[in-house]
Amino acid sequence: MSIEWVNQAIDDLRAWGRARDVEVDADEVRLLCDYASDYLNVNELGDFTPETFDELLLSIYPRKVIAPPESAPETVAAARTLVDYLSESGAVPEETVALMRGRLDVIAPRMPDALADQANFGMAKTLFSSIGPESLEQAVAIPSGEVPDLGEAPCDCPACTPLPAARLAPREELVAALDTVPVLADDPLPGGGEPLEAWAQRVSRLIEDDADQGLYDLFDMLYRVQVRVPVSVIGDYLAEFADDDSDDLDATLDRLVRHGMIHVTDDSAELTPLAVWGLRRHYLSLGLDAPEAPDPTQADALGLIEGLLEGVPTELAEQDISRWLTGRAPGEAAAELLAAASGAPAVARGIAITIVDRLGAEAEPQVREHLDDQELRPHVIHWLAARGLPAPQLTQDELLWVSVDMLALAMPAAEEDPENFAENMAASGPPAHMIEEMWRVDHPDVVEVLELLGRSIPDGTVAKAARKAAFKARSRAIR
Repeated sequence: MSIEWVNQAIDDLRAWGRARDVEVDADEVRLLCDYASDYLNVNELGDFTPETFDELLLSIYPRKVIAPPESAPETVAAARTLVDYLSESGAVPEETVALMRGRLDVIAPRMPDALADQANFGMAKTLFSSIGPESLEQAVAIPSGEVPDLGEAPCDCPACTPLPAARLAPREELVAALDTVPVLADDPLPGGGEPLEAWAQRVSRLIEDDADQGLYDLFDMLYRVQVRVPVSVIGDYLAEFADDDSDDLDATLDRLVRHGMIHVTDDSAELTPLAVWGLRRHYLSLGLDAPEAPDPTQADALGLIEGLLEGVPTELAEQDISRWLTGRAPGEAAAELLAAASGAPAVARGIAITIVDRLGAEAEPQVREHLDDQELRPHVIHWLAARGLPAPQLTQDELLWVSVDMLALAMPAAEEDPENFAENMAASGPPAHMIEEMWRVDHPDVVEVLELLGRSIPDGTVAKAARKAAFKARSRAIR
């Protein structure tokens, strides 16, 4: 998936909606664009066709998304908004727009049945439902993405709060980004030298201004948390240093955008890649330890998975995965990922399998090679079947094993948000007869999985069956 075009499309769509007082369900439209990019070779808005919506709403969405049938009108409405935007922006011809609208009229009454029909469910949807749609579809289950409790401004003392490792954009991208900084059009960097070093000096002058101590604390906070933060939080930081003559928040944000330091989207903001680079150079000039985070896109599959397991913001994880895949042929990527997944713990294996699920049928030879791997075989069978490729049928033992494996992947998320896990289990967890047989599965996490089910399933009878199965699994392990 090319996350860049999707991000730009969503930003433009939001601006279009605000200008016309049109309510835009940006999250739903983003999901449609993500799936179109991942599975239907849509690489820009102009690639959408009427057939794209057939595949998205009647095939991919029912197979992938955990959503009740009554949510179908919301999804179709988001698709109609997207078509309206495609029309007004001129991304597709009007005759194509008319065909799209007609196609959505046909899809709308059919989509609830498609969402309700279990025959449409892919194995991933059936078995991963206990994890929650965010960890299954939007990003790999990575412990991050939420805005942390910011509390007081971070201490300036590096011994108290050392700076986190910063992810730096490639040098060529940073140099190119200098051409997009509005203030440099009127006040260019001095010529003849290294442009990024000149930029770093400009950043240092900006944040060392005694009259703008609030900016130093603001940038330091944004550098440390490494995620988007609410604009209101920025206002709170700046208010601590404001006086009666200070600019209002909107004016300050506009100034920082013009200086190329922050990127604002709706009600949140983050540092630009240029700002991260300049701030790190500033910290280094002060003698502080400002480590650079390794770029997992340059690592092998094991390095990528380990980097994701360390915990990164969801959007950054998506960028890492997209860039890593871009640098490899699909078959090469599949071979690397599955080799790293073989014998790995369930969470690492789940990350690898989730990334492989983004690959198309051209990776079939490399994926099929792992049919003889006991741990990967059920995942490989699902991957092949989901793409309409010849695949063996899952045996009952394999179905039980992969059920335990997927629930083992869910355990970290379940510990973090037990209420959400319980809700998902109530909606689409494994049936009682399957849970009763799970104790027989030769999986290292089977006891922990069954104990988790016993604690989480709202149905008392099913929960009791899980606890009994956990006792049997423990007894089996002891023998």
